[in-house]
Amino acid sequence: MTGRARVRVVIPAMNEEASIGRVLDEIPREWIDEVIVVDNGSTDRTAELARAHGARVVREPLPGYGAACQRGLAEIDDDTDVVVILDGDHSDYPEDLPRLLEPILDDRADLVIGSRVLGDAEPGALPWNQRWGNRLACFLMRVGYGVRFTDMGPFRAMRREHLVAWGMRDRTFGWNVEMAARALVHGSRIVEVPVRYRRRIGTSKITGTVRGTVRAGTKIIATIVRFLPAVRRAKRRRPGS
Repeated sequence: MTGRARVRVVIPAMNEEASIGRVLDEIPREWIDEVIVVDNGSTDRTAELARAHGARVVREPLPGYGAACQRGLAEIDDDTDVVVILDGDHSDYPEDLPRLLEPILDDRADLVIGSRVLGDAEPGALPWNQRWGNRLACFLMRVGYGVRFTDMGPFRAMRREHLVAWGMRDRTFGWNVEMAARALVHGSRIVEVPVRYRRRIGTSKITGTVRGTVRAGTKIIATIVRFLPAVRRAKRRRPGS
């Protein structure tokens, strides 16, 4: 990638008025061209505060993490080189954004996943159910797909041209796993980099409840299983497999 890459950040957010301003203020703006906050049906001042802190705000009334991400990606201009996705709850460290961009800018990766396992996670930032679910997902992908991941975290960067080719579809909790699976099917290069992680501000809409944990876990496992035949076919077609 020659010259300065055009980078846009997408932040899905629902009722994050306590954190969204801090997240936006901590993004290293010299690395990016625009931040798009997707208001996923907030009933508080999330949208208002996001605008006040320099973001472009779009609305996605259909609930779901994947739905919010899809809406944000639909707003990305064609001249964008790299897309970054991070959460709006202040659990990610926006200052770590250059770490995710580096492998892409150096032409070593097409998808970079920020690994909280390889990095420094604050005690209590990853509750037991989230940690267990993450380990299970990575184990199933290692057994089924033959690839080793340490984390399916939300902080990630990707080349826009690859993102378009992947044809993402999931609109709920399977989004991150679907992205990894589709990237494998298309032969995209995936790299993990260590990132920091801290306790989020507020209560998680997913891991903060038993119902949310069960729904998310079920969807993630179903997504891994659904892509198993496609990933294995792609590996057989690839030279050297």
